[in-house]
Amino acid sequence: MYQEERMRAIIDYLEAHKRISVEDICSLFEVSRDTARRDLVKLEEQQAIIRTRGGALLPAAPFERIQNYNERLLSVSEEKQQIGRIAAGLVRPGERVILDSSTTVQACAERWTAGDTYVITNSINQADVLSSKPNVSVHLLGGQLHKEHRFVYGISVAETLSRYRADKAFIGTGGIADGGLFAVYEEEGRIKERMMQQASQVIVLADHFKFGKSNYYRFGSWSDVDLLITDLLPEPELLEQLRQHGVEVLTTQDYEKKESEEQ
Repeated sequence: MYQEERMRAIIDYLEAHKRISVEDICSLFEVSRDTARRDLVKLEEQQAIIRTRGGALLPAAPFERIQNYNERLLSVSEEKQQIGRIAAGLVRPGERVILDSSTTVQACAERWTAGDTYVITNSINQADVLSSKPNVSVHLLGGQLHKEHRFVYGISVAETLSRYRADKAFIGTGGIADGGLFAVYEEEGRIKERMMQQASQVIVLADHFKFGKSNYYRFGSWSDVDLLITDLLPEPELLEQLRQHGVEVLTTQDYEKKESEEQ
């Protein structure tokens, strides 16, 4: 195999496995350690990899443009709709519930059926959706409005949240990766962090496209989460991290299977 072919194969391996060691290259391509190192040096010169001690990683992808809230609503997937339906079904009459400002959490609000519930939110969209639901009291937190993404934030929001205790908090996320949950905006992340602290049960709603993404601001760790509702299981390494921290993972497929068995 020529060096160019081997280098392409190394990139393919990195895209599938996230990292590669010199030993991996020697074993996969039956080359010496010196040859493996030369391949990595050349790939680094091309800015295709980041060399580490004993191997290499792919460079972090540049942050993609984040659509505004209304743009994201136009592309809410069937997976998100199913996640929202399952989440709404977990709410019991009489509960106090915190909702954040994500589109997946809005899918939960749209399918809300539990009456005699009290909802606390910083999302003007969640408040609007729930205002038409009978027997649902809505407290919209006051503060500075982020017009593009339609959430309220600021010191006053965090201070008001600290006075409440809720049975459940439904939290969306911009990314799920090593270390926990990520948000694009620090202002939004700080409010999510406070919401999680004020709830007895924290339920994260995220489709599988969020797995492996680490955005600008980390607002929560696995120890803060009780349940993750998603459409597909994450990669084994991430799934093991979740389970080690006691996070229950519920997929839409598992839920549908359970529903069919009960019928």
